[in-house]
Amino acid sequence: MNHNFTNTIKKVLKSYFGENYEQIFKNSELIQYLNIKTVSANRGSKSRGSFANIYAIYVLVEDYINNEFHKKGKYSKYEGAIYSELIKRKRELPFGAKLQNHALNHRMNQEFKKYFTTCDYIPIIRVIETKRYWINENLLIVSANKEKFNIAKATIKIINKYIETKKNAFDSFIKTSKEFKTIESEQPKKVKEFILSLIEPNIDARIFEIVSYSILKNDYKEQSIFFGFTIDTVEEENLKLYKTGRTNANDGGIDFVMKPLGRFFQVTETTDVKKYFLDIDKLEKFPVTFVVKSKIPISELYQSIKDGAIEQYKVDKVVEKYMDCIEEIINIDSLKQSIDKVEKKNNLGNVLSEIIKQSKVEFNYED
Repeated sequence: MNHNFTNTIKKVLKSYFGENYEQIFKNSELIQYLNIKTVSANRGSKSRGSFANIYAIYVLVEDYINNEFHKKGKYSKYEGAIYSELIKRKRELPFGAKLQNHALNHRMNQEFKKYFTTCDYIPIIRVIETKRYWINENLLIVSANKEKFNIAKATIKIINKYIETKKNAFDSFIKTSKEFKTIESEQPKKVKEFILSLIEPNIDARIFEIVSYSILKNDYKEQSIFFGFTIDTVEEENLKLYKTGRTNANDGGIDFVMKPLGRFFQVTETTDVKKYFLDIDKLEKFPVTFVVKSKIPISELYQSIKDGAIEQYKVDKVVEKYMDCIEEIINIDSLKQSIDKVEKKNNLGNVLSEIIKQSKVEFNYED
C-alpha cells in the first residue's frame, strides 16, 4: 500500500538507514503495519485517526529505548514495562487523553494478525498476572541486504511525524471553524457551505456525529411543547438535545437524548439493516430515531429496513414490532433542511461553536 504518508515513512527510514531503507520498508511487518494505520495522515482533520493501536506500539518502543535496550541488548532479561505507567504515558500523548486499555491488551495484536497472517510474531507480549508488557523485539530487528538493523528509534520518529501531521490538520480545522464563526453575520452563505461540507457521505463518522448533533440541537431548541404533570403545572418548554458521550462508545445505542420528550437518537453510517435491529434490541425495543449518514431518500431507507426485517424474521407481527421502534429516520437531506431553519434564526454561529466544543472533547484537543 502506498499513500501520501508513505513518503514520510520512507524519508525517516532513509535518514536512519541510508540506502537500506527500501529493503527495511519491505521487510518489516511493523513498518508495514504503521504504513497501513497512517493512511489518514494527509486526509485532513475530517478523517479518522488511528491513535489507540499506534500508541500501544509507541509507549512500548519508547520504554525499550528509554532503557537503552537498542544499544545494550539483553531485552530478554527485562522484567517488563508496568501496565499503569504505559496507560499513563498513552494518555499524555496528543489525542490520547481518553484512550482505553483495549489496544494494549488484545486489540492491536488481533488487528496485526489480521493483516499479517503468516507472521510468526505478535507485537505485544504480556503477562496478565504481573501486568508487565514487552514489545516483541523480533519485530524491531529487521534484516536488509544481509545486515540486521534495529528500527526502534525510527519507529518512534515515524509515529511522531504522524502525530504532528494530524495535529496540524486539526489545528487548521479548529482555526477554520473559528474564522467562519467570525463572519457568520456578514457571509452566512459561506458559513453554511462549510457546515454542509462536514455532513457529506465521505466524512469521518465521528465528525458526522458531532456536526449532526450540533445542527439538530440548534434546530430543536427553537421548537417547544407544553409539558407538565398536572393541568396547573403545564408550561411551555423548549426541546433540548443532549449528547450522551463520545462517538463510537459502547453506550447501548444512545448517541443523543432529547428532553422533555425522552427521545433516543442513534447515529449510523451503515445501511445494513441488521445494525438497526441490533440497536433496537439493545434498547429492548424502545423507539429510536436514526440519524443516517446517507443521501438515500428516507422512504427508500425505511423500505430497505422493512425488507430486511421481512427477510430476517418472516413473521408479520415481529416485523411490525421492529418497524414500530423506528420513530424517525433523519438523513443528510433532513439535516440540510434543519440547517436552513437554523440559518433563518441566525444561529449558524451557534452550530459552529458547538462543533468546535464537541470536536475538542472528541479528539482530546487542547489549544
